[in-house]
Amino acid sequence: MKNSIFIWVALISGVILLIPLIAMQFTSEVNWDYKDFIIMGVMLFTAGCLIVLTSRKFQLRQRVFILIIIVAIFLFIWVNGAVGIISK
Repeated sequence: MKNSIFIWVALISGVILLIPLIAMQFTSEVNWDYKDFIIMGVMLFTAGCLIVLTSRKFQLRQRVFILIIIVAIFLFIWVNGAVGIISK
């Protein structure tokens, strides 16, 4: 039962992915295909799992530092994948 948190991480990742799916129904400005959903789903699930593992393994000081790094890497990949600011 201890690892059921990873099921919650998967469910929360799926709920977050509903946001662009619902937005696509109302506007043409959000234009995702299945690859975008897969990539973002993997990114969300991986970041969530890393956050859970970090919170289980490290002390508070180390945890905060590592969580900041995880979020920064997630945002870096997200921004670069979305608009390609960094790789241009």
